Amino acid sequence: MTPRDQLLEGLRDPAALGDQQIRSLIEALERESPADLQARPQLLEGVWELRWSSSRAPYLRVAPWLDNLQVLAPSRGRAMNLLRPAGAFSGLGGIAVLAGISIGGPQRVSVSFERGGWIGPALGPVPLRLMRQVNQSYPAWLDITVLDQELRVCRGQAGTLFALRRRRELRCDELLALAEPIGAAGPPMAP
Repeated sequence: MTPRDQLLEGLRDPAALGDQQIRSLIEALERESPADLQARPQLLEGVWELRWSSSRAPYLRVAPWLDNLQVLAPSRGRAMNLLRPAGAFSGLGGIAVLAGISIGGPQRVSVSFERGGWIGPALGPVPLRLMRQVNQSYPAWLDITVLDQELRVCRGQAGTLFALRRRRELRCDELLALAEPIGAAGPPMAP
């Protein structure tokens, strides 16, 4: 079994594989198959689920009751992080951070956070949202080090290592629309 296949299988239950084994597999993949966003930017487009992180922050840990999603649409310059209940409860809402993104090199993606807050279910035709502007005082970026149709590995500016799997059943446009400004017909976005 290749390191990629071992990692993909291990990401089904990361605790069983263990942090050190995951790190070793990631490092092997980074050497063998480094990402090149300039050659294949379309691979980045999609909805990705966080399956492992080197961070100890509670919102970056994998839990079976939580979808920790990253929606990437570099073709539109848009991205969103979304934490929401998993499964049948996903429609209840979640915490979202909307951002602008751009590819800035063979592996670097620049991120400019714009709005963050709570997004909820629709009440009739009006989606419930409580979003505020984000004042980003520092440049943010991710280095995408491994990327294919199913797997994405990235390193954040603080050194955090992430492993994500693609969620093919989810659509970028549908999820991004949950956090985008409603427009003139809907209620105003909170300042």
